[in-house]
Amino acid sequence: QVQLVESGGGLVQAGGSLRLSCAASGRTFSTYAVGWFRQAPGKEREFVASISWSGGYTYYTDSVKGRFTISRDNAKSTVYLQMNSLKPEDTAVYYCAADQQNSGGSYMAQYDYWGQGTQVTVSS
Repeated sequence: QVQLVESGGGLVQAGGSLRLSCAASGRTFSTYAVGWFRQAPGKEREFVASISWSGGYTYYTDSVKGRFTISRDNAKSTVYLQMNSLKPEDTAVYYCAADQQNSGGSYMAQYDYWGQGTQVTVSS
């Protein structure tokens, strides 16, 4: 079993930055791909970014490319999402998720474990 806890959300002005963290428990976390998803009010949850178990492969949705960076520190069992140049449309609850099969794809069904989410609000 893996438990995930997100942190680092908050209120920021447009153009600002936040760094989200996803801390995991469980010995096998370092072998899992991890993804970040987000859900805005009234909208479906959507893929944001993912990273392979080694950190050697990353994948981003087009709307965040060049602004967000996903990284991981397996020694700390933590995955990060650095978010720069934030826009009001980035406002959402952000979730991290772990994929045992290490596919690191963009589909929610590929992920086996989910955190509770952290709120990110970007004011204009």
